Amino acid sequence: MDAKTSSSVLAPPPPRSMADTGLSMVMMRDILLKTMFRMNLEVISEISRVICLPVPVTQELVDEARTLKLIEATGTLHANSGNEMGYQLAEAGKARALDALSQSEYYGAMPIPLSDYDEQVKRQSIRNIQISREQLTSAMGHLVLPPDLLANLGPAVTSGRSILMYGPPGNGKSSISNGIRDALGDKIYIPRALEYSGQVITVFDPVIHTKAEMALDDPASLRRTGNRFDNRYVYCERPTVITGGELSLDMLDLTYNPTARTYQAPLQLKSAGGVFIVDDLGRQADPPQKLVNRWIVPLEEHRDILALQSGEKFEVPFDTLVIFSTNFHPNEIFDRAALRRIFFKIKIDGPTQEDFLKIFAMVARKRKMPLDEASLVHLLKVKYPEIGNEYANYQPIFLIDQMIAICEFEGIPYQMSPELIDRAWSNMFVEASEIIH
Repeated sequence: MDAKTSSSVLAPPPPRSMADTGLSMVMMRDILLKTMFRMNLEVISEISRVICLPVPVTQELVDEARTLKLIEATGTLHANSGNEMGYQLAEAGKARALDALSQSEYYGAMPIPLSDYDEQVKRQSIRNIQISREQLTSAMGHLVLPPDLLANLGPAVTSGRSILMYGPPGNGKSSISNGIRDALGDKIYIPRALEYSGQVITVFDPVIHTKAEMALDDPASLRRTGNRFDNRYVYCERPTVITGGELSLDMLDLTYNPTARTYQAPLQLKSAGGVFIVDDLGRQADPPQKLVNRWIVPLEEHRDILALQSGEKFEVPFDTLVIFSTNFHPNEIFDRAALRRIFFKIKIDGPTQEDFLKIFAMVARKRKMPLDEASLVHLLKVKYPEIGNEYANYQPIFLIDQMIAICEFEGIPYQMSPELIDRAWSNMFVEASEIIH
């Protein structure tokens, strides 16, 4: 079965009225006034674009504010805006905008009520995806992998459940994680901001979320989509969040900005509908057991618990494929209860000698480094026995790049020799010796 394409993700329909937004009149009015005040907007088309509501709904909102004498028409037609009527804040509107800004600096796109977002998450869930062996192979075609690895990865990715990859360092766990991300392929809708209990939580993050190009409508298609979706969402590639040793427990909580008095979504909420990669598990300041304990409820129940500054706790959807990657054996860093809750455990071992040579030849070809039989024999028969013939995927790149650096320094053509192999090898490992201070 092919992976579901972006056309199978139901788009959130645009609101046809203020009531359809799911927001209170007071919140919408305040965001409108703050946006007009901060950005000096005067015409409906511009206001509509910035607050991300359709023009008729924006007009309805402006008319409502006019009846309250917060906005007034200027009586000016703007020639460069299609002869639209101009509007400005009345004195009462400016006063209200300043008062609203003192409570929250948020302005711009109208947020999505959390309950509405919950429904959209179900429409585009990571657990709805079906990935074939061909798609996974294609996404990882640049990697030399054992044949049974894809057989283990496929069901793990398709299930949308958590994955633990473990094994010695330098064998491509990070590359495999990225390959899983690339295999997903389709697109989803990311909210610019969410609303809960009158509070705004910003979600869309251009560092994490990649906007996707919108497909043009096919005139012959019965199902026209184009730009006809709620523009409070951004059409994006499925997101990927990658963290390493810097990950801490507080990064999984709402971030409150006391100056702007707004919230920013935590990493796992920003990665909803996509992949959250915890690389180098065991290198963080918090113990691995403690980090995984934080994920237990989300992983099992597909919901997370967040808290506002007031201490009020609330549920948000947890719809993320979590990939843990570690160089430690799982039994060293987890208890049985934690391991039970991580659904798939996949060991990523170093390559066989045969696969090592394939990787070595592939890297040499890409780097335009000619292969030399005597050098390879020296490497396999002399150097690797020194370390018990333990091969790792990173080693071919390391050794060849070392030899290239030496050749460039010496001003000689790229070449391999047993002597250059020895010089490159000496930089790959540090000899155990005591340093006297």
